[in-house]
Amino acid sequence: MNAPEIPPLELPAFDNSFAALPAAFYTRLEPLPLPNPQLVAVSRDVADLLGLPPEFLNSPQFAEIFAGNRRLPGSAPLAAVYSGHQFGVWAGQLGDGRAHLLGGLRNELGHWEIQLKGAGRTPYSRGADGRAVLRSSIREFLCSEAMAGLGVPTTRALCVIGADQPVYREEVETAAVVTRVAPGFVRFGSFEHWASRDRGDELHQLADYVIDTFRPECRAAANPYDALLRDVSRRTGELIAHWMAVGFMHGVMNTDNMSILGLTLDYGPFGFMEAFDAGHICNHSDHRGRYTYRNQPHVAQWNLYCLADALHSLVGGALPARQAVDDTYGEAFETTFERLLRAKLGLRAGLPDDEAFIGETFAFLQQHRPDFTLFFRRLSRLPATVEAADTARTDAPLRNLFVDRAACDAWLQRWRARLAQTPWADAERQAAMLAANPKYVLRNWLAEVAIRQARAGDFSEVQRLLSCLRQPYAEQPEFEDYAALPPDWASGLEVSCSS
Repeated sequence: MNAPEIPPLELPAFDNSFAALPAAFYTRLEPLPLPNPQLVAVSRDVADLLGLPPEFLNSPQFAEIFAGNRRLPGSAPLAAVYSGHQFGVWAGQLGDGRAHLLGGLRNELGHWEIQLKGAGRTPYSRGADGRAVLRSSIREFLCSEAMAGLGVPTTRALCVIGADQPVYREEVETAAVVTRVAPGFVRFGSFEHWASRDRGDELHQLADYVIDTFRPECRAAANPYDALLRDVSRRTGELIAHWMAVGFMHGVMNTDNMSILGLTLDYGPFGFMEAFDAGHICNHSDHRGRYTYRNQPHVAQWNLYCLADALHSLVGGALPARQAVDDTYGEAFETTFERLLRAKLGLRAGLPDDEAFIGETFAFLQQHRPDFTLFFRRLSRLPATVEAADTARTDAPLRNLFVDRAACDAWLQRWRARLAQTPWADAERQAAMLAANPKYVLRNWLAEVAIRQARAGDFSEVQRLLSCLRQPYAEQPEFEDYAALPPDWASGLEVSCSS
């Protein structure tokens, strides 16, 4: 039975470009209604991207629509099919097992697709219930918007709608739906699906759709599909560099969780680095440590090779396809990562030895394990020169992150020597560093506090945390508690693929 359409509203018109593909790419179906839905949180920034009027956000219809109970006029709900490699192993057919794409719209700010995650079973649910829980929905909502605030390419989140309906995971939880927004949700695995079935026509159609809808500049290339693969490789390299620079760990970098548009996609068992450990595993389900912080650049390249293998018939062969990745990905990652780290370290201009200094800095962090975010934020306020007698007092905010303060002093001497090679007025440099080193990130313990209060029916902490994370580089003294070291109890938090 079709969900009833809402009365006319002043909303942008859908264009539903993905739904214009042949029926083999998806299954049309309505979301499963969620009884007695209530608004948990909403991002006004995303509402503005979509052109949704403020009065609509506050209307009784809003929760009904984004719970999947009522349909937006012009929407054409569907679940997309794709396949992929999971933890490095071919998993075969997957698909939107708990997501419903309502459709896409285009406005002066771009093309936006709206997707409900947790809106019920689909043909691709593989026996699961198709629901999301309040816990995971709040985490995805907050992290999507936190990453946008950090300047990292990402899907966005409009809102979380909750309900008292029980959902069974490791324990009984309550259901929720998070509304995700992105220019598109096509994945590496979307191409792997058709290549694995030797369905060249569909593979060609999907590539043409992506080029014509999102990357029309590729049409001017001698081989548009080679140009597309190089574009994806470049954007993926830049994306992973941004992850590494802010200490973000995705946790489940399967090929079905990699965006063809170079966006952070599918927030599940993610984490932000606290006490630095390049081998940190943020996903409790990642028993072999495939998706550690240090492995992310290598895994992204491996995933791009899978995409290249899927596209090789269009690119002109397996070797040329992989060569397109090799020509593009590494340089994009390394160039972007060095640029971001120079900014974090306050280096005014690049020098040939900077790569070595950055490597030494990470080795120093690995040995002494300071809090990653606090290390760079506190470093941002230190002067470029200091009298020997004043060093302990001046550098105390950073030194206090270390048990071995002498090691901190030695590194700071090297840092200051490097600053002196490309001099920069302290005030200007410090301002630039503060703009490159966030004060606030979505630490797991912050999300956990918001989740616990939401489970008790108090959603205010979700919205308060969102307000802070929208401007992570600003001081925001009213949110000073969010910039503290993690409390002792936070060391026991674990997130897994069910999170």
